[in-house]
Amino acid sequence: MHLAFAPRSILYALVLVVATYLLYVTFVIDHSLESLPHSAPPSQQEIFPEVSSEEWACRADQVKQGFKHAYHSYEKYAAPYDELLPITHGKINNFNGWGVTAFDSLDTMLIMDLQHEFERALGIVARANFSVSSDRAFVPYFETVIRYLGGLLGAYALSHEKLLLDRADELAMILDGVFDSASGLPFYGVNPASGKPEGSELGILAEMATLQLEYTYLAKLTGKKDYFNHANNVMRTLYSADLHETGGMLPVIWNLTSGTPVDTHLSVGSQADSTHEYLLKQYLLTGQTDKASLEMYVQATTFIITHLLFISPKRHLLYVTDTIGSTYKEAGTSMHTFEHLSCFLPGLLALGAHLLPLDNLASLGVDILNLRGRDGAYGHASKGYRQLASWNLKKVHLWAAEGLAQTCYLTYADQASGLGADEMVFGKWSGSKAQAKDHSYDESYSWIRAMETWRQSGSRGPPPGVGDKAPIVHTEAEAMSGWTKRDYVMKKWSYLLRPETVESLFILWRVTGDVKWRHRGWKIFEAIERETKTPSGYGSPRSVGRSPAPLDDNMPSYFLAETLKYLYLLFNDEELIPLDRWVFNTEAHPFPVFEWTEHEKTMFNL
Repeated sequence: MHLAFAPRSILYALVLVVATYLLYVTFVIDHSLESLPHSAPPSQQEIFPEVSSEEWACRADQVKQGFKHAYHSYEKYAAPYDELLPITHGKINNFNGWGVTAFDSLDTMLIMDLQHEFERALGIVARANFSVSSDRAFVPYFETVIRYLGGLLGAYALSHEKLLLDRADELAMILDGVFDSASGLPFYGVNPASGKPEGSELGILAEMATLQLEYTYLAKLTGKKDYFNHANNVMRTLYSADLHETGGMLPVIWNLTSGTPVDTHLSVGSQADSTHEYLLKQYLLTGQTDKASLEMYVQATTFIITHLLFISPKRHLLYVTDTIGSTYKEAGTSMHTFEHLSCFLPGLLALGAHLLPLDNLASLGVDILNLRGRDGAYGHASKGYRQLASWNLKKVHLWAAEGLAQTCYLTYADQASGLGADEMVFGKWSGSKAQAKDHSYDESYSWIRAMETWRQSGSRGPPPGVGDKAPIVHTEAEAMSGWTKRDYVMKKWSYLLRPETVESLFILWRVTGDVKWRHRGWKIFEAIERETKTPSGYGSPRSVGRSPAPLDDNMPSYFLAETLKYLYLLFNDEELIPLDRWVFNTEAHPFPVFEWTEHEKTMFNL
């Protein structure tokens, strides 16, 4: 029957039925989502112009030219000092005085096929005196391992230049006194001349547990058991720690005498980030044989997903934060500070989703419901395990990766400079009471709760926090006055040329094949060129809310080791460093995946 020929009364009746049905459906959907702070804003699909392979190659070459500009300026004005001062054409020794920029840049040169620069840098490597620190009496162990030792090993893996392995072995022996604690966990630093350790008995998680990749690979290359033992001791200590009070999550502060945690501050940002990263990467580096590392990775990411991920109240941006005050029964107080450093997490989650059978962990002998004991043996960790047991973990991890990477990118795109701030605070509206009438003091909302509501609603749309969203650009004055619709306010306005966001964009591009991640990386590189480039290098913006951005006179070595390297890899069609055959350390130095020989298994008691 065609409605155009129906009697008017029937038409009215049909309209009434349809209207009633629509009201009912609307009520059901609204009711099922009533615990959400607001209905999710619609996704806004970005439109990117089609870019040919030749154009992407041209963009990669522009990154290469940027690296050459930075490194040649370092050679001209600063070498063999540690870092360049790119505004005053000066130099500074702030990481032992051995030439950290040269060491950190070695494998980037090899990846970019800059052989002449590499050969010149080998001279700095050969002349460095590891027994003396020029800027202090001791060397900071963490930075020395990830920049110097990692740089030597990554370049050796790509070049097989014997000098690099010899120097790596020499450096590791000089640093050995740092392990002179009762637990064997490393102190903060060590006097390179005497071998005497430096620091208190309280250690920071990232600083004491970010050496496993470097020392395991060095043990593989040299056959020296001590190097393996140092790495293995860290993993055994973490695995056996009593984490009742933190729900299975590794806290920030540890006692180096007893090898036990002493606080309940939980974070994936500063002071903790690289340790969580190394849980997955140690498993991957060793040919996916280290089951303890895998279990700890699943344990950590389960806690992160169920306790540390939140949706902002207006734009529904997904972000990760830290907590304090965890107890056996409670997850702790969330701080809602989002750090640029935490933007490594989407890349890590995507890497795990890509390389692990997260939707079938049983095939690896891992039972998520029995991780570290059943029935709350690790406090409220068991609740998190049960929450995720009914989900497809592979999908959840990839959704989290995409949502977090979207937010990390928006913290760049939202700014006048196009660059991302170092720290932001999410959640509460920060304006006046009059403004609050329109914007309210809405709290951010737990992502796992939002996910459960989304699933129960039967929505066919993307999960909460996932999906493209438009940037919101304010002037610095507007943002400082509290007038903001972004869902966050600035805590630290600076951009320190950090790599974490572009690292995640690179990994998501390789994992998903979605070209949007490349385009977003290109926008960031354009901003770096526009806002930070100086006649002699690249400076660090003090405020991302202004354009042109005011610059500080420093160019960290990781800008060449990580930021430019990840951008170059992002724009290359060829997969120069395949993610299934190489593992990047936390400073982006690549180590090849390997398997232990039978002889090594016997020697290392595997």
